[in-house]
Amino acid sequence: MSQFDETDRRLLAALQRDDRRSLAELGTDVGAPASTVNDRIRRLVRNGVVTGFHARVSPEAVGLNLLAFVLVGWADPKVEGAFLARIQASPAVLECHHVTGTWNYLLKVRVGTTRDLETFLSQVVKATEGVQRTETIIALSSAKETWELDAGTDS
Repeated sequence: MSQFDETDRRLLAALQRDDRRSLAELGTDVGAPASTVNDRIRRLVRNGVVTGFHARVSPEAVGLNLLAFVLVGWADPKVEGAFLARIQASPAVLECHHVTGTWNYLLKVRVGTTRDLETFLSQVVKATEGVQRTETIIALSSAKETWELDAGTDS
């Protein structure tokens, strides 16, 4: 994290809280003029620290009421390429993580209903030749869900 100074860290935290604020408002938060804030944001984007600006959509508002985590396993390493291609093509998959232990991957999936989850599992995950086992965990509620990363600030 040595490539960032305190102003960068405060700016990253402010942008993660609300990236739609004006440069002047962000400048007030970080103690820098708007022109400096603009230059720093451009540098953070150019260096790949900030990878985009996105709207957060309420899953429930668009009918995606079911959150599930799916563990997927296989023995043959040749399965991975086909599996990842299917996962990349599925809009239901929010996250895909290669994990340690007895499983190969952990998926975070958002769908509308248990029927949609069943369809996803049968037509995407289990339809991949070589997938041997899955375990699905349905979240009943979420006490915390965030996209904000700790950029080393004390706030």
